[in-house]
Amino acid sequence: MFILEAAPSLKELCITLWDHWCIMATDNEFRKKYGFCEKIDMKWKPYAPDFKHKNLVKLTIYGFQPDDNLLRYIRSVMEHAVNMAEISLHDRKVCVSCSDLDSEIKDKFCTSRYPRTAEKRKQTTEELDFLST
Repeated sequence: MFILEAAPSLKELCITLWDHWCIMATDNEFRKKYGFCEKIDMKWKPYAPDFKHKNLVKLTIYGFQPDDNLLRYIRSVMEHAVNMAEISLHDRKVCVSCSDLDSEIKDKFCTSRYPRTAEKRKQTTEELDFLST
């Protein structure tokens, strides 16, 4: 939301969410030593609650997963971007190095929760309270 507030002329916002299992530090001691943060429940609140962005018309997210944090973020953007015309949600992009990981690791850690069926996409659309065109 701070990006939208800082860029009132922005017309399109494209976000890529990406976990690189090929380079991810998974050792707990290493993570603690070097100050890696733990996942937390982010509250997506704009700095100025009455803020309205009048130019943003398109939001694109690569790496979309239908979790509460991301759905809450999209709803917040929809609420504040008053002229939003299109929201485009995509599965994650493929990292060549991650695709070369051992299949056991990929099956355990790299599974996507992107809604693949029409039923799941409809459910996600309903959770966001907007109609797809």
